[in-house]
Formats: sequence, C-alpha cells, structure tokens
Amino acid sequence: MNFKLFKNFASLKLAISLLFIIAFFSIIGTVIEQGQSIEFYKVNYPNSLNWKIILTLGLDHVYRTWWYSSSLILLGVCLTSCTFFQQFPTLKIARICYFQSRPQQFKRQELNASLNQKSFFELLRFLQNTEHTIFQQNTKVFCYKGILGRFAPIIVHVSLLLILGGSMVAALGGFNGQELITKGEIFHIQNTNNISQFSTVPELPLRINDFWIEYTKDNQIKQFFSDLSVLSSQGNELKRKTISVNIPLRFQNLTIYQTDWDLIGIRCKIESTVYQLPLVPFTKAKNLWSSWIPYINNTGLFLVIKNLEGNFLLYNTSGEFINEGSLNELISLDKSLRVIETLAETGIQIKADPGLPIIYLGFGILMISTLISYISYNQVWVLALKNKILISAQTNRAQLNLQVLFLKFISLNKKSKSTP
Repeated sequence: MNFKLFKNFASLKLAISLLFIIAFFSIIGTVIEQGQSIEFYKVNYPNSLNWKIILTLGLDHVYRTWWYSSSLILLGVCLTSCTFFQQFPTLKIARICYFQSRPQQFKRQELNASLNQKSFFELLRFLQNTEHTIFQQNTKVFCYKGILGRFAPIIVHVSLLLILGGSMVAALGGFNGQELITKGEIFHIQNTNNISQFSTVPELPLRINDFWIEYTKDNQIKQFFSDLSVLSSQGNELKRKTISVNIPLRFQNLTIYQTDWDLIGIRCKIESTVYQLPLVPFTKAKNLWSSWIPYINNTGLFLVIKNLEGNFLLYNTSGEFINEGSLNELISLDKSLRVIETLAETGIQIKADPGLPIIYLGFGILMISTLISYISYNQVWVLALKNKILISAQTNRAQLNLQVLFLKFISLNKKSKSTP
C-alpha cells in the first residue's frame, strides 16, 4: 500500500505544480522584507490587516515556515519517486538487447535500407569502429551507442535533490547578523536575525584592525574598507583580509560582508585638554554629522563634519559661519582648537549558510547533466537474409548525424558491390 502511494508521486503534473507553488512563495519572500521586527511591519504595512496577515502566515520568514519546507520535501519525494519508477525503468529498457527478425519491423523505422549480403562483415566492423556496442544472435544484430545520454534525467534529478536539500539546510541552519564596530574593537556575533531553532551562532572572536574610505576626485565616496581578523578563542589570528563592498571574507561556513559605515565621534584638543565628543547625523542630509564643542568662543560652537577625512565647518549658536578646517589643523579663536581624530564604526553583515556548498554541488552536477543530455542515443538493427541485408536505425536526437551514418552504410554497400 505504501509502495503504491509512493509510486503515485511519480507525476510530472504534480512536480510542475509544486515548482509553481515554491516559485510563488519565493517571490513573496523576495518582495516582503524577511526577519524584521514587528514595528518594521507596522510602519511599512500600516493597514492593520496587512501586517497582521504577514505575521500570522509567517510571511516575515517564508523560507523557514513549515509549509515552505513541506513543499520542498514533497518536491523531493516527487523527484525521487520519478527517478525510481520512471527513469530507472527507462534506462533498463535502453540497455535491453532486443533483435528484429521480420522485414516488416525494419520498414517501420524512418531510416531503413537494403544492402547486399557481401557487406555484412564490413558493416559489423564499421559499427565496431564507430564505438557501437554490438550484440549478435546468428544473422540478427542489435547495437547501440550513447547510453550515457540516458543517464542525464537521473543526474538532473539528483542535482535538483541536492539543491533542495541544500536550500533546506540553509533555511533551517543558517542565520544573518549585523554589527556596527569601531576600529580596534574585538567583538562576537550578537545581533542576529533570521535564526531558526536549528541554527548555531559560533562563539568566534572577530577584530576590526582598521577602517578607511576611498574618495573620488570630486570628494565622493568610491569605496570603503575594513581590515578584519578572525581570531581563535586564545586570541590567535586564524585569518585576515581587507573586505569591501562585494569582496567579503569567507571562513568555514561564515561569509562576512562590508555593508555600511558611520561617524560616531571626534577627538579634539582645546588648549591643552583633549576631549572626545559624540557626532550626530543630520536627518535630512546625507553624510553630514554635527557636534557641540563647549568651552570655546564664549558660548560654544557647532562643528559640522563632512567625511572621514575630518574636513569640518564651524558655526556659532546663531548659525553664522565662523571657520573651516581639517584634521590636525590649528584653529585660533579665543581658545585654540585642533581636531585630532574622527571616530568611525564599520557596518558588517555576517551570514552563515551551511547549505551553500550542497547547493553549489547540485548546480555543478546540473551543468554536467546538461552536457550529458546532448549525447544522442542511437540504436541500429541488422538482419542478414539469403540474398540481402536489412538495416534500420533510430535516435532520440541528432537526427542529421544518424542520417550521415546511414549514408556511410550505403557507401559500404557500393564498395562491396564493386569488389570482385
């Protein structure tokens, strides 16, 4: 009973339906932001019905829902069933040696011909030289070539099963983390999202050795970099790399990306005293930060900084421009001011995807199976009668190549006729 039930899953319609269902929910998971807070969905989907539906149906974590995983499992069962109950029997039939003993059978084939009897052994020799596998029973011959091409559907199914399995491992065992870290700080992965009950966050120390920004000639940001080290529990450096946007660091099953940056403060010297002051970003202007500098110009000054290089502008409490400067430049007012350093933090994303190697393996095998599928499977039958030889052939693809092969058969026949 269970065997028959499993056999019912060997359905092309069912497989296609499951693929459409998985594709539909994958699109939803792409359109709706995944793994965000409840407040995020309330703000971005203000209609109470919208955000409640998203949270109730699990559309905020589509790829970890039971119904998405069930769809993947059902598709896997469908592919497995199709492999065992359709592809393996087809492969077995392709390897069965069956002969044609009646002339009517030869006439049914699109490619058939009648040769003189003298060309029989030359024909067998030619088939052997063209790498056909030959079976002979008295005057009947059956041969085939390209049996490897019949394995392609099975290999495709195996590759798809690996991709599905890798996707499930990634969904159930992976996580994303976001960290904002200042230069020189050693940290552990803490701010994680999209984490499931099967995910394990490694207790791996990481260190930001340095952070800098590369600017264009017109002072626009070209790229930003973080010099990152992966440490052991004893503090030894296991791997070190300078990461930037689209150039991550990979260690074991972790991938660490450069995603963002921010200025958080300045270190300045007023007269002989060094102060560390916070920076606040402008809400309506990009890449502008401000700080309040006390104890100078009687009531204090507003400092507006434009970039990590430390170029800044000074304004009084009335908003009037006072002066401009750069890092380590001495500004003489009622008290001397020197901005020593800008304090920045780098934004990095840590992604664990344990299923990624399995997915890559699946896609690699899929590419190989695509190449194998282009190998044509040819079948040739020969029957030697008293006064002639009947020959017919068929193929599943590359019909033109088989026709060329047939012309060579006929040329053998002409040569044998001319031989005394």
